[in-house]
Amino acid sequence: MVSNRGSRRRSRGPSIEDVAGLAGVSAQTVSRVANEAGNVRPATRERVLRAMDRLGYTPNRAARALRNGAFGSIGLIARTFARTGEALTTQSVVEAAEAEGYSVTLLAVREPEAGGWRHAVQRLSHQAVDGLIIIRAEETTPESFLLPSGMPVSVSDSRFIGYYPDVGADQVQGTRDAVEYLLGLGHATVHHLAGPPDSEPATTRAASWHRTLEGAGISPPPAWRGDWSARSGHEVGREIVADDSVTAVYVANDDMAFGLLRAAHEVGRRVPEELSVVGFDDIELSEFSEPPLTTVRQDFRRAGHELVRLLLQQVTEPGSVGYDERVLLPTTLVVRGSTAPPPPPR
Repeated sequence: MVSNRGSRRRSRGPSIEDVAGLAGVSAQTVSRVANEAGNVRPATRERVLRAMDRLGYTPNRAARALRNGAFGSIGLIARTFARTGEALTTQSVVEAAEAEGYSVTLLAVREPEAGGWRHAVQRLSHQAVDGLIIIRAEETTPESFLLPSGMPVSVSDSRFIGYYPDVGADQVQGTRDAVEYLLGLGHATVHHLAGPPDSEPATTRAASWHRTLEGAGISPPPAWRGDWSARSGHEVGREIVADDSVTAVYVANDDMAFGLLRAAHEVGRRVPEELSVVGFDDIELSEFSEPPLTTVRQDFRRAGHELVRLLLQQVTEPGSVGYDERVLLPTTLVVRGSTAPPPPPR
């Protein structure tokens, strides 16, 4: 009798008491962590989550969700929801999920280091969610994530190619189109205001800009860098517009381009007569800036819908989506009033 009870106990897998013993806490503390209660110290919470992962323990509600998607909820993690790209993608994810009868639980990463991402993933993966969508995990690597086995995941970050199904815009072609367009207008070179160095999209766009100029037989000038914000575009833009030799700038996103446009206006540098500016994203405001911004359009709405499609396909048809599956979305150059041929030589 005792032996049979032991066998049945083992067949059920690790218990909440097993987790408590390994973490050196009470079962009540494990329950609070599993239910995302706020009255647990961060160090204790991290110790409990590590014990859960080590033992392969999954709270009952999440286990049921992984088996049959019963909870109808998707977890979404991003570095910040304030940045334009993340905000627009999130909006589309929520829209697509709601159309399929799913809710979305949002979780921003408070600490940018890898540990912050790992903690965020652990927090959501132990909640009642059917799968995770991860947007721009820029400060960490796929190897540092600790996800429960079988957890459906889709990502919007090209560094995860081969690890999880990925959705992304064709930033290489979009950048090439922007640079070649400016060169085609007659500009001798194209300068670049890049995003932050720890950002994969910024790195990809800067590399494509560099290669496109080299392919045209032009030695790339030094790039400037901002942090994606309009404020940084304005601050760096003051330096850019002070150099009369700069006649064309490809900016890594629209927000920084708006800052550059303001810097040009403040010193009387006319756009596009004296300075051409091209952005990237084609957010709604681009059409209404002064002058209207020439930019590379990426389809945030489709990106969010594809992320949900890939995730829910894994939920409803386990094994139907490969880890290396990638959806590469085309970009489009939208020409408006911020670009023109260079001014005649003085």
